[in-house]
Amino acid sequence: MGDIEDFRLKIDELDRQLVRLISERARAALEIGRLKQMTSLPVYEPSRERVIYDNVRKANTGPLPDTELIHIYERIIDVMRSMQKNELASQRTADASTDRGEAAPASADKSRKTGNDK
Repeated sequence: MGDIEDFRLKIDELDRQLVRLISERARAALEIGRLKQMTSLPVYEPSRERVIYDNVRKANTGPLPDTELIHIYERIIDVMRSMQKNELASQRTADASTDRGEAAPASADKSRKTGNDK
């Protein structure tokens, strides 16, 4: 059995990996949001979310119970959906400004670059 510090170092490295993967997932979600906008698909697709939850359950080997892992994924999906909606709203604002011949608000441009709405 290792020392507590060894486990903490391992957790720190795993957290860095999780951040990279979640960021990669967020980039993919933003691209999907853009494609949804171009094809007039809704941001919220319950059938797709069910597929994700089924995939998570199938991939789960523990020690987290399926219900706990699904709770984590519900939050991840909620954040990604919110990010898509914010991106679409920022794009609509920028498009409306362009249509009126105005410069896009700086906040809309910043939101697209950083993922923040403030």
